[in-house]
Amino acid sequence: MSGGLLSIEQAQARLMAQADASRIEDSESVALAEADGRVLAEAVCAAVDLPPWPNSAMDGFAFRHADLSRQPLPVSQKIFAGMHPGPLQPGSCARIFTGAPLPPGADTVEMQENAELLEDGRVRFAEPLPVIGRHVRPQAGEARRGEEVLARGTRLGPTELGLAASLGAGRLRVVRRLRVALLSTGDEIVELDQPLGPGQIYNSNRYLLHAWLRRLGCDVVDLGILPDDPAQIRTRLDGVAGADLILSTGGVSVGEADFLGQILREQGELIFWKLAIKPGKPLTCGQYRGIAVIGLPGNPASTLVTFALLARPYLLRRLGVERLEPLGFEVPASFDRLTASSRREYLQARVNEGRVVLHSNQSSGVLRGATWADGLVEVPEHRSFRAGEPLRFIPYAQLLA
Repeated sequence: MSGGLLSIEQAQARLMAQADASRIEDSESVALAEADGRVLAEAVCAAVDLPPWPNSAMDGFAFRHADLSRQPLPVSQKIFAGMHPGPLQPGSCARIFTGAPLPPGADTVEMQENAELLEDGRVRFAEPLPVIGRHVRPQAGEARRGEEVLARGTRLGPTELGLAASLGAGRLRVVRRLRVALLSTGDEIVELDQPLGPGQIYNSNRYLLHAWLRRLGCDVVDLGILPDDPAQIRTRLDGVAGADLILSTGGVSVGEADFLGQILREQGELIFWKLAIKPGKPLTCGQYRGIAVIGLPGNPASTLVTFALLARPYLLRRLGVERLEPLGFEVPASFDRLTASSRREYLQARVNEGRVVLHSNQSSGVLRGATWADGLVEVPEHRSFRAGEPLRFIPYAQLLA
C-alpha cells in the first residue's frame, strides 16, 4: 500500500484471484477458420505424425550416406513433393525437391548447389562431404501422434491456427465468449449523434473499449450512457442479466457525483478501489448481484492504462489463459526524473534511436498521445533518475491484441 492506495501488483493479484474463482467453463466447437482470438477449452493433440514421413529440406539429391564412397552416383529417380517414391536403388541417388518424401533406403540429402551433374548424368558431391542425415526432416520431427501440441488455455492466433491445420484439425473446442455489459457514466458525456451542450464532451471511451473488447473476443452489450443519478444507475444495473462482467467508465472517484463505488458499497461488494498508479488512480473492482464489476476511471488515458494493465488480463484469465504478463524490455530514458513520485507512472512513449522518448502531453484526459506512442514506459514509484538509466517499455502491440 502507498498512502492507503493499492499497488498495481496487489490489484492484479486480487483481480486474478477473482478471475480464477469464476472461470468460464462452457465451451463450443467452432470451425478452424472462425477460431482466431478464441481460447482453447481442450488441448489439441496430434492425430498423425508431423511430418508423416521423412522429407527433404532442400532441392538437391537424396542418397544413402554409405554410398558416398562410390560417387559419382547415377540418378535413379526424380521425386517431387506429393509423390510416393519407390525404394532407392543401391549405389544411386535420387533427384529430390523440397518437401518431397525420401525414398526408402535414403538417409541424407545434399543441396543442388553442392552437387555437380556430370555429362554422363551421374552426380559428384563437393568437399567437404555431407554428414549423415543432413537436410532431412525426420518423421515426427515436429510432433508425434498423440502428443499434445496446443495446451488448454492457449489463445489462438495465426500461428496456432496454422499448426492446427497442419494436423488436420478442422474444428476446435473453445471457451465460449465472455459477455460484457459496457456502460459509461457522467452528465458531461454525449454520444456522437447528439449536439454538444455547455461543458459536454463526446463519449470516446465507448469506442475505445468496444473495439478492444471485440478484439478480445467478447460479446458486448452496450448499455449506453448513464447520468449522474444513483437511482438510474441502480435501475440499469438491476436490468443487467446474463453478463459475466459489468465494465463501466467514470463514476468511481471520490467526487459528489461519483456513485458507482457508493452503490457497490451499499448493495453489492466492493473488493478494492484506488490504485497507486498514474494515470488511473480511481479504479473500482467489486460485484453487484453476483455479477463482477470493474469500474474504470473516466479520463480516456486513464481508461486505456487501467484496461490494458488490469481489465484485459482479468478477462483473459477468466477464459483460462495463463500467460498474461505483457512482454516488455528495458530502454534507456531520454529524460531526467529528479523528483520521485509516490505512484507508479505509465507514460505514452516511443523508442527513438535506442532511447525512450515521451509524448509532450501526458494528461489523463488526452488520447492523442496514445496514437502517437508505440507503448507505455513504466516509471517506478519512489525513484529519481537521470537520462540514460533503463526503464521498462511495454509495446502497445502487446496490450492492444
